[in-house]
Amino acid sequence: MTRAVRTLTRQKNLMIGGTVVLVIVLMAVFAPLLAPYDPINQADLLHAEEAPSRAFLFGTDTQGRDILSRVIYGARVSLSIGLITQCLNSLIGVLLGLTAGFLGKWWDDLVMGLTNIMLSIPALVLALAIMAVLGPGLFNVFVALGFTNWSYSCRVTRSQVLAARSLDYVVAARALGQGRARIMLQQILPNIVGPILVIATLGVAYAILTEASLSFLGLGAQPPTPSWGGMLSTAREQLFTAPWISIFPGLAIFVTVLGLNLLGDGLRDVLDPHTSRTRR
Repeated sequence: MTRAVRTLTRQKNLMIGGTVVLVIVLMAVFAPLLAPYDPINQADLLHAEEAPSRAFLFGTDTQGRDILSRVIYGARVSLSIGLITQCLNSLIGVLLGLTAGFLGKWWDDLVMGLTNIMLSIPALVLALAIMAVLGPGLFNVFVALGFTNWSYSCRVTRSQVLAARSLDYVVAARALGQGRARIMLQQILPNIVGPILVIATLGVAYAILTEASLSFLGLGAQPPTPSWGGMLSTAREQLFTAPWISIFPGLAIFVTVLGLNLLGDGLRDVLDPHTSRTRR
């Protein structure tokens, strides 16, 4: 136990990224307790575009709403979209990659052909096309992002299954007469969960960036729902007159994505000893 803790504490990326992500998660969970003002209803035009001060630490927007409160509540939107959509993507990608790598034959060709098609289309472009059909809205963002970024999880899972299906423990399970589903779920999947977890962590960061891009274009969370991308969109005209309206939501996106990337990089070093040795 002590050795495991020492190994984790030596990974600076893992500790820094994990700390940042933990702070963002706690901020989202306890938003009602941390936000000094109501992010939607407490709007006062007398305090519109007020610079950061003791009363408003991050300043106010064009409608006199506290930016700090909206940034805190915006974490809920970004994290929920990132986590839920990546769970859907991981579920689809792992299921397809697991079955394709283990069963092979025509199913493998079909899955990999579909995966290559998905990889050839940028996820943001595909999400924009889906949003153009479904229309703007938070629920439609879940649909658009939850089914467009599974190809990386699928490919990584398939490659891990191809390497694992010829190992001794899989051969032994076959010799004991275990079924295909049992071998895939009980023997192979627990032994390849490390790379899948790393891809999922990086996928959450990408989903947050994509959601911010959609909200910036007016296709994501609709006003007055606080969203980091939506806040950046409304702050375009005040970029020079009231820069704090765009600076703090932009910093929130930057810090969150950086923390998730550092966390994913640290998890890769811990779960993949070959990568750690190569870097040393």
